Amino acid sequence: MASVVKINVLTVPTEQREVLEKRFAARAGAVENADGFEWFELLRPLEGTDQYLVYTRWRSEADFEAWMAGSMRGAHGQEGEARKPAATGSTVWSFEVVQTAAPRSTDAAG
Repeated sequence: MASVVKINVLTVPTEQREVLEKRFAARAGAVENADGFEWFELLRPLEGTDQYLVYTRWRSEADFEAWMAGSMRGAHGQEGEARKPAATGSTVWSFEVVQTAAPRSTDAAG
């Protein structure tokens, strides 16, 4: 079974960038213990766009769906918090991992 990747594309106005990054920093640990969770990265745009990418990798679609149905709501502070969203738009892209590569290990004694 291939892992799945979910990329949440967040449109974030310049004045909200710091707010978004602080909120993600504050949620550290919220997804890491989810069953089937494999990886998370928050990607800040360098130039030409106002879109952040929230990259998560999951063992399966079912694991992602289970997290969405349960723990994700708490991770995003929706439990009674009435605060303005940092993003003005959001789109989720879904992918299946078909190839991966990692750096080759180097032999220091070599």
